[in-house]
Amino acid sequence: MRWLRVLLLALVVLLGVLQYRLWFGNGGRQAVEVLDTRVQEQRRQNEGLGQRNAALAAEVADLKSGEAAIEERARNELGMIRPGETFYRVVDGERMPAPAPAPEVEDETP
Repeated sequence: MRWLRVLLLALVVLLGVLQYRLWFGNGGRQAVEVLDTRVQEQRRQNEGLGQRNAALAAEVADLKSGEAAIEERARNELGMIRPGETFYRVVDGERMPAPAPAPEVEDETP
């Protein structure tokens, strides 16, 4: 009968050790939750990068397929114009700094 109690105690201790490893040990519940959080963050980042890649692929296809996209990009980003066109720049008066006052010149006539 004594050995039965020792066996029961050993099984309870073993169960306690296994439960501790399940909840708090390496690869336990907390580690799994941390990994799940990291996986969700990585998925969100991958979705954003996938959308960026799709936009870049569409832009590359547009640039390869026609001259209109190339012309638009050259005009907007490089400021290029066609021969015979006149370039006008509209400047907003509110953004321009006020002109500096002219220096006063002293008259040195006696």
